Amino acid sequence: MVLAEPRGFCAGVRRAIAMVEKALEIHGAPVYVRKEIVHNHYVVGVLKRRGAVFVESEDEVPRGAVCVFSAHGVAPAVRSNAESRGLGTIDATCPLVSKVHQEARRFARDGRTLLLVGHADHEEVEGTYGEAPDQTIVVQSEDEARALDLPDDTPVAVLTQTTLSMDESTGIVQALRERFTDLVTPPDDDICYASTNRQLAVKAVTERTELVLVVGSRNSSNSVRMVEVAQRHGTPAHLVPDVGDLDERWLDGVTAVGVSAGASAPEILVDELLERLHRLGYQEVELSTTATEDVVFAMPASLTGTRRAAS
Repeated sequence: MVLAEPRGFCAGVRRAIAMVEKALEIHGAPVYVRKEIVHNHYVVGVLKRRGAVFVESEDEVPRGAVCVFSAHGVAPAVRSNAESRGLGTIDATCPLVSKVHQEARRFARDGRTLLLVGHADHEEVEGTYGEAPDQTIVVQSEDEARALDLPDDTPVAVLTQTTLSMDESTGIVQALRERFTDLVTPPDDDICYASTNRQLAVKAVTERTELVLVVGSRNSSNSVRMVEVAQRHGTPAHLVPDVGDLDERWLDGVTAVGVSAGASAPEILVDELLERLHRLGYQEVELSTTATEDVVFAMPASLTGTRRAAS
């Protein structure tokens, strides 16, 4: 077996989970969380057992209760609605997602049409879109980029969902560059360091294996992108939400298996998969390291220095 490094939790995911845990410690159960705090069924299950209540909308949270916004971010309208209902809000939005929101507001103030490259049904895209809904168009493919019903000289700004694959986003952005004569992008790439690092790690693993298994939930965008990256590089790959989802038929004739995990997948699920593979005869584990991550995102003062939620 070849085990990819880096893999698993990124700084934004660690911070978001820690914020829910700290909120439960300070305020006691229940603490309400709008949507899944991160896209992983195991993490959500653990926090539920500790007293977190996951809801689809802030409207489901009792007036005056504590509500945590997920790592994927929310639209301004959600914040306003939560405030009008007297909720004590705790914002666990990943700082790298918050950066994209800031860029959206800045480009919108400049009068540009925002072309948001991403998946329309993803919570992160919904939140960013909500910063300037009258000025934003979601672009999901190169074909959509070429078919946009806008004059070629329209002042546009291109933003990107942070969990896309590099290959996927590059093609779409290039199509937009070829289409529009007045196009700007942020000075730094919107795709987050963790998504990039995990994709590069998977690429390295494909060169040494005949099959890649990525631990991650089905609704985890970055985990799904990792599977796609491996497949595009010619290596069969599958998403494994849980060890029980491993189909042993995938291993027929395979002598070298690569294992990685999405940015929201806990290491315990990786360990369980490695243990199952060990029992199936894959007993030696080699580490393939392509980057070292030391990023840490601090929690807000409302959870570290006071006993009141930010509101």
